[in-house]
Amino acid sequence: MESTLPLPFLVSVAVPPGLGGEKEGLSREEVSCLGCVFFEVIPATVDKILRFLGQHNVEFEPYFDVTRLSYRSDIVDLLDAGARKVFVTPEQLSDLAEFGDRVAPIVSGSGADLLAMGNVNGLLVSEFDLERCNVTLFVEESKARQLSPLFIKPVPGTDLDRFVQVAAQCNAVPVLPSTGLTTSADLPGKLAVAKLLSTVWTSDRADGLVPTVVTDENGTALGLVYSSEESVAAALKTQTGVYQSRKRGLWYKGASSGDTQELVRISLDCDNDALKFVVKQKGRFCHLEQSGCFGNLKGIQKLEHTLVSRKQSAPAGSYTARLFSDEKLLRAKIMEEAEELCDAKTSQEVAFEAADLIYFAMAKAVSVGVSLSDIEKSLDAKSWKVKRRQGDAKGKWAEKEGIKTATNAATPAPVTVAAAKEATSGKITMKRLDMTKISAAELDAALKRPSQKSSETILNIIKPIIENVRNDGDKAVLSYTHQFEKATSLTSPVLRAPFPEAFMQLPAETIAAIDVSFENIRKFHAAQKEERLDVETMPGVICSRFSRPIEAVGLYVPGGTAVLPSTALMLGVPAMVAGCKKIVLASPPRADGSITPEIVYVAHKVGAESIVLAGGAQAIAAMAYGTESVSKVDKILGPGNQFVTAAKMFVSNDTNAGVSIDMPAGPSEVLVIADKDANPAFVASDLLSQAEHGVDSQVILIAIDLNESQLAAIEDELDRQAKALPRVDIVRGAIAHSLTIVVKTIDEAMEISNQYAPEHLILQIKEADKVVDQVMNAGSVFIGEWTPESVGDYSAGVNHSLPTYGYAKQYSGVNLGSFVKHITSSNLTAEGLRNVGAAVMQLAKVEELEAHRRAVSIRLDYMSRL
Repeated sequence: MESTLPLPFLVSVAVPPGLGGEKEGLSREEVSCLGCVFFEVIPATVDKILRFLGQHNVEFEPYFDVTRLSYRSDIVDLLDAGARKVFVTPEQLSDLAEFGDRVAPIVSGSGADLLAMGNVNGLLVSEFDLERCNVTLFVEESKARQLSPLFIKPVPGTDLDRFVQVAAQCNAVPVLPSTGLTTSADLPGKLAVAKLLSTVWTSDRADGLVPTVVTDENGTALGLVYSSEESVAAALKTQTGVYQSRKRGLWYKGASSGDTQELVRISLDCDNDALKFVVKQKGRFCHLEQSGCFGNLKGIQKLEHTLVSRKQSAPAGSYTARLFSDEKLLRAKIMEEAEELCDAKTSQEVAFEAADLIYFAMAKAVSVGVSLSDIEKSLDAKSWKVKRRQGDAKGKWAEKEGIKTATNAATPAPVTVAAAKEATSGKITMKRLDMTKISAAELDAALKRPSQKSSETILNIIKPIIENVRNDGDKAVLSYTHQFEKATSLTSPVLRAPFPEAFMQLPAETIAAIDVSFENIRKFHAAQKEERLDVETMPGVICSRFSRPIEAVGLYVPGGTAVLPSTALMLGVPAMVAGCKKIVLASPPRADGSITPEIVYVAHKVGAESIVLAGGAQAIAAMAYGTESVSKVDKILGPGNQFVTAAKMFVSNDTNAGVSIDMPAGPSEVLVIADKDANPAFVASDLLSQAEHGVDSQVILIAIDLNESQLAAIEDELDRQAKALPRVDIVRGAIAHSLTIVVKTIDEAMEISNQYAPEHLILQIKEADKVVDQVMNAGSVFIGEWTPESVGDYSAGVNHSLPTYGYAKQYSGVNLGSFVKHITSSNLTAEGLRNVGAAVMQLAKVEELEAHRRAVSIRLDYMSRL
């Protein structure tokens, strides 16, 4: 079967991040190497699918069943994000005709008459049942109609081996469940992917081997090899380059040389007589001193390789080193070369100046870790878009060239960025769900947090960082700080107390605000101190519990998109109150190597020993294991992104680190419950106060019995307030996966809230204090219209370091108890041992621990002789 697909089948998988993650069948990594995927989309999963496409629309060939989507805009969004083809009901076709062959009909059943519903763009026959189908008639009809492409998807439980044979007879593309596939050779009840491929490809060789072109991610051919069913199976199973040597059997590329390959994608050519392996090549492919068997790299790829090498080894102070460390210089060179290209006249001048501009553009990309492959993926992603901008030049550039545009023709005044975004970006609004119209399963799917990278993906990123810091100490920490924070001037990863006054220069009003917050947080946490507990459980048996501070604590204060001295307060003040002897802060420095003065001032007030000038996994590892300059701690506390969280959990599970953590903590979130008495402006402001944290934040509104006009009032306020914010683009990203859930009663609202277990719960309802008793799962609760979540973040006194991602079901927020451990003691008199001794000896006898029993009996015998 000839096909325009990279593979002659589609793999049906669960909604990301469950992609290929089922307990049986193909793994996520194995599905990724195949790439041709099929999803069924429901309203509750649209946003999740869009996020998946935002990350992977180039690497994958995604196809979608969108028949359950009611809004045309959702379908268009999927196409714009890179869906190769969407399957719709025949009734929806006319409304989507403008998108051509990227839209095709879908029908369900097994009758040959269904094929009449196909059109020039193809057809998907879903719920195809071999047992109910007249297969002979269906095959004959499919051949007569010659639909291309024709897809068929089986009902659950179908014999996939037989189904694939029928699909081949129909010249159809089978849609196969990932749970029914395997990369193993012989797994009962599963269809082997390598066997499926080998039955499709053709070979003109006596040994049946198929020629295989190996390319890098940029499409550059590295060499020509051969593959067999066995080698393809091994390659998919290991996600590495495995081929068939014509003389020596299986050839694991790099096994002896160390020039290994990570398999990215496998595909067949259009007439199935050649394979293509896309790989990430370590070192070189060729055995000669060249990158590939067809010669060395050329053009932009060669430039990228050169720049990466120079970034790693350019002498300090050299021009190349300055390009990578001086953002202003690089920006100036890019602007200079762009202008020279615009002024070029002859073809030779244009070619020369374009090359210069590409050089400095690649220097910019390499300086921030962007590869040529990343750039090409971005270009490819743009090619799938169906929404087109007008294409006018932006205001100041159009004005410079004397171009009249719609925005500058009416008035000579320049258009502000905020106004331009408001005019072009559309209304900022949350998706709305009505509990009377959706199922419990759809609600569960909708309430899932924004997807993060898979745990395995994150671990693969952080483990080398942690290992490097553990082995190389300060050198590794500094290297990562230079790389990620661009603070190349730093020569030490630590700022030690006493901190210089010059590092704490702040406006008087900022100092006053920090001092007020400091005192309120101190009072609230000091009140949490526990008295010693003494209980006489029976005469002469006294059990006690007392607390002691954890001696050394590491406090992680995130950097990134916002300065967070409040987090330093929330962690540092209770550590000070608890009496921790050693307080170590860690926070990413600015590009000039300094720490924001607000954080230094807080570190000074709480008596911190030092500030680690690093962020991410490297900061966590430095505090967990210690370095030449960074003190080892006993517990690490503080929020962070998914890499920080994963690093905390990793070191806490490493017995060599001997460190504990406070809790898993991810992106910020809020759930607001509002009734008819709630002020729409207040509700919108509370939602936005969390949405501005980051695009991976999530905000939920549960609206109790609000009519359309009341809901619209909140939505209008949200849009108006959002567009006035300086971080509106971040807000827009967070709102894209946020929800309004419409319910009838407060009991229904609280049930959903407790199921979601929000980090922040805001009760903007009448008599809110009476509902607090119904709160079972939440990090912190904000009661009534005069209690915005902001007061908890900063100055009320409660702690804002709280469990997210539903962990409020198991964890408390940071409190004084987070900085102490409890020790118990037992103190028995002779009478006490007599009273409890018989029970102890009997239980020790039951457990057959004779030494335990004797430790009591010897004492009792001794007493009896007195």
